[in-house]
Amino acid sequence: MEDYLQGCRAALQESRPLHVVLGNEACDLDSTVSALALAFYLAKTTEAEEVFVPVLNIKRSELPLRGDIVFFLQKVHIPESILIFRDEIDLHALYQAGQLTLILVDHHILSKSDTALEEAVAEVLDHRPIEPKHCPPCHVSVELVGSCATLVTERILQGAPEILDRQTAALLHGTIILDCVNMDLKIGKATPKDSKYVEKLEALFPDLPKRNDIFGSLQKAKFDVSGLTTEQMLRKDQKTIYRQGVKVAISAIYMDLEAFLQRSNLLADLHAFCQAHSYDVLVAMTIFFNTHNEPVRQLAIFCPHVALQTTICEVLERSHSPPLKLTPASSTHPNLHAYLQGNTQVSRKKLLPLLQEALSAYFDSMKIPSGQPETADVSREQVDKELDRASNSLISGLSQDEEDPPLPPTPMNSLVDECPLDQGLPKLSAEAVFEKCSQISLSQSTTASLSKK
Repeated sequence: MEDYLQGCRAALQESRPLHVVLGNEACDLDSTVSALALAFYLAKTTEAEEVFVPVLNIKRSELPLRGDIVFFLQKVHIPESILIFRDEIDLHALYQAGQLTLILVDHHILSKSDTALEEAVAEVLDHRPIEPKHCPPCHVSVELVGSCATLVTERILQGAPEILDRQTAALLHGTIILDCVNMDLKIGKATPKDSKYVEKLEALFPDLPKRNDIFGSLQKAKFDVSGLTTEQMLRKDQKTIYRQGVKVAISAIYMDLEAFLQRSNLLADLHAFCQAHSYDVLVAMTIFFNTHNEPVRQLAIFCPHVALQTTICEVLERSHSPPLKLTPASSTHPNLHAYLQGNTQVSRKKLLPLLQEALSAYFDSMKIPSGQPETADVSREQVDKELDRASNSLISGLSQDEEDPPLPPTPMNSLVDECPLDQGLPKLSAEAVFEKCSQISLSQSTTASLSKK
């Protein structure tokens, strides 16, 4: 695998047609490994002198936000320097020159900025429900399994098992185990096919890490923020809501609030982050387990605009549906309000409607003639125009991508709410893992208490 990837970088220097294997824009471990392994397989099994290049669909500067990928690449001895990122190859220029063929892996819909490339898509390999309206007119292979890496493993072992080296096998093996939550039957993410190919990989390479070991290591790396800057921590797992000129960022921070608030130059970093991305409000929800393995959630609201901050804090403090049970925590700056969240079952997903309610309350208050509330970097005239348009739509999402024609949901992990399989496999996210572990922890505590009685 490593030698192959070295050759890919060299191929970029030549003016020749390329077959680009492109993962999705979330660029999680599954997408990354699937792109690397599928491109490796295609390069090894194509007789003609065609060049297959895997491309990670993010900027190189964003890789540190994906701790599990950084950790895993180091573990299997693949240098980051030999990988190819989206900002290092001009797909549109290649397409215009008639030198691009695309293979989409772990997704089947191009983002709005890439719709011009649709005619270049020759194949799709995905593991989420298909959206016919947006799917490119090409060969599409879709199967609802827990990990797209399972489908790549299947293709390799059925098509050319002799090319599979330990390095590639280790990448596929660890990725499937992480995506399928250590193949835990109680969680139900792993399908029979996922289990089948994990077992096949283990039979072919008996020295692969134990499942518990690799799952624990990857999970720890996924949550680890120790090496990140404040901006990277805020961007690592972020949602955005936007309404009538006011933009709110909601970030999940995987550490104790007290430790977060003690970071050097924190206020300057928060202000710079908001300025750089035009955010009027930043809401940080810290998430971690305490020494008793009990879930803890805390909130911090950073907002330089007094009226807006006051409205948001009041709505959150008074909320009864759901009750957050907030207790004010010490803060040394008037622009930053901090809280301990007594109700740990209120996730960031459940917090979003409350923030929507707060924005509604804020704009309603601006209609009152007698008041002169501050606005969030928006003039009174601008706000009045917005209100006159009755443009009350609210866009929320992880990134700008979700403001494009909607992508089909990335298969979420069954740790998330509702039945995991009724609409396809749901997506595994760090917060989803925390939420389910929180539910399991509380359930076990209750069961233990009842058994003692």
